[in-house]
Amino acid sequence: MEIVYLLIPLSVVLVFAIIGLFWWALQAGQFDNIEREGDRILKGD
Repeated sequence: MEIVYLLIPLSVVLVFAIIGLFWWALQAGQFDNIEREGDRILKGD
């Protein structure tokens, strides 16, 4: 039962880290034009 006192805060920190990374990716423009890379692969040079 003592492990629950470790796992719950650890999971909360992990969730906040994932949300922070997702927010950073949104602000950095990682999801601005996701179709561009698919077009680049199919069309080539």
